[in-house]
Amino acid sequence: MAGGQTHTRDDDGLDDRVPFLARLERDDRTALLAIGRPLSYPARSVIMRQDEPSTHVLLLLQGWTKVTATAANGYEALLALRGPGDIIGEGAALSGRGRSATVTALEQVEATAIEERRFTRFLTGSPQVALKLLGLATDRQRSTDRRRLEWAALSVRERLAVLLLDLVRTHGTRTEEGIELTVPLSQQEFAGSVGSSREAVARLLKELRDRQVVVTSRRRIVVVRPDILRRMMGGGK
Repeated sequence: MAGGQTHTRDDDGLDDRVPFLARLERDDRTALLAIGRPLSYPARSVIMRQDEPSTHVLLLLQGWTKVTATAANGYEALLALRGPGDIIGEGAALSGRGRSATVTALEQVEATAIEERRFTRFLTGSPQVALKLLGLATDRQRSTDRRRLEWAALSVRERLAVLLLDLVRTHGTRTEEGIELTVPLSQQEFAGSVGSSREAVARLLKELRDRQVVVTSRRRIVVVRPDILRRMMGGGK
């Protein structure tokens, strides 16, 4: 545990959780940040909106965001969490298409915005940075494909257990109560991540509360018994 927060890499070596800026050499990172301008976003504000035209990319320096996509029937899926060191909006900038997802600040966010043309010119002149970005995109796609395969074989109950344990590893801070998740997600956001309804997730969280596996309040979850969550992942009780 570093700085009160736990971090691990996936057992199979995928490093999709290594943020973009951490992949760059110091000089490349400094040069990239220098062509942007600082921006701040308050908690729960929309940073990028699905389907809107691309004008810039963002390098996140502080604070966490959620990436969501809305289907034609109105269902909103939580696709990813992005935080310090991550890049967002690069797909639309490189493809020339509208944004594929909405990005919302979960807390106060500090970022560097780089105008789209400046960003693409920088990549043209810095092939080593372009390759690092390609590597990031590949890692993210592999992680998404693997999760989709895993999800197909799991019940909603098992998916929720996997998600909670993932968040314990990546966004967990140990407290007297247990391991508190530092990213404030609502029941609807949990539902969007595990592919279920808010009502079903609310019932499962109530079950976990009753069994004293978790402690919850508004946008706050403390995991008290991760061992039970691990048993649930395998279909146990």
